[in-house]
Amino acid sequence: MYNPEKPYNELPLLPLHKELETKAILKQAISSNKILAELKGRADEIPNQSMLVNAITLQEAKDSSEIENIVTTQDTLYKAFSSNISETDAQTKEVLRYRQALWEGFNELKNRPLATNSFIKIVQTIKENSSGIRNAPGTVITSNNKTIYTPPEGENTIRNLLKNLEDFMHADDDLDYLVKLAIIHYQFEAIHPFFDGNGRTGRVLNILYIVEKGLLESPILYLSKYIIENKNDYYKNLRNVTENAAWEAWILFMLKGVEETARYTLNKINKINTLMHTTISFAKENLPTRVYSKELIELLFEQPYCKVKYIVDKGIAKRQTAAEYLNELEKIGILKSQKVGVENLYLNVKLFELLKN
Repeated sequence: MYNPEKPYNELPLLPLHKELETKAILKQAISSNKILAELKGRADEIPNQSMLVNAITLQEAKDSSEIENIVTTQDTLYKAFSSNISETDAQTKEVLRYRQALWEGFNELKNRPLATNSFIKIVQTIKENSSGIRNAPGTVITSNNKTIYTPPEGENTIRNLLKNLEDFMHADDDLDYLVKLAIIHYQFEAIHPFFDGNGRTGRVLNILYIVEKGLLESPILYLSKYIIENKNDYYKNLRNVTENAAWEAWILFMLKGVEETARYTLNKINKINTLMHTTISFAKENLPTRVYSKELIELLFEQPYCKVKYIVDKGIAKRQTAAEYLNELEKIGILKSQKVGVENLYLNVKLFELLKN
């Protein structure tokens, strides 16, 4: 019998020896995969991928951290991302480390598949420490001062469970990848391998797994939005798997999350693309000829704030000329300057409003 007050060292190993791909799950998996494939194709059409990756990963970092009550504003986050990270608050720094962990994990996929060491690197980046697998008892999950779950204990037990999870992730089976994603996410959260940062690490793994399996080329699925908007159902469904083996409801919840999130991201891509083309046309008509270039305007869409260094680093202009370009863009209303520390940042006003809303 499962007892929430005892370490769940008997957590069932994967694969689960039961039929998971029910009629309802298969129907939803088809729908979720279809919209995800559309998102992949649409993202590939965007000439400047970094624009989308920066916008989505920063938003993902913000909302994933907010689930853990680590809160920052979008404006503070974007300013910190564009300027000196040491000058911002601790909450914002932690959100930016989530973005860094996601980006580093994405780059690691080019060299090696996801594994236990990947999980450890992610949590160490998020928490900015050198801690590893839990090696002491006492970790419990509580709600209203009541213990609702006690994860497995003992470093060897946890490592064995993670190895089993790792094998399942890479097993050559016929399970739909998105169905596997739901199972993997539950199992990781149930193992709860770290003293802190498990939730955020698990949400990074969601995105990286989708990329690793080729369902997306870049980490642009913004799943934390769905989780934070359905937080009570998220935790209720997790608990129901543990207590009642209610896998169908959990898998359907996650599949619907992928579909809803992919639709949201597609809509966001379309709006960013439309705004960028409108801004290119407006700038071409209103900027001095010596200032205007398509490359310059596209740079303004890599993130909401721009500065002289970005223009110089792109090879568009030297420092003094770059400053003149930004001032001209401010004159025609595309940018708005703000002093942050010792440097000027230039906000792409309409892009910021689009991302904020």
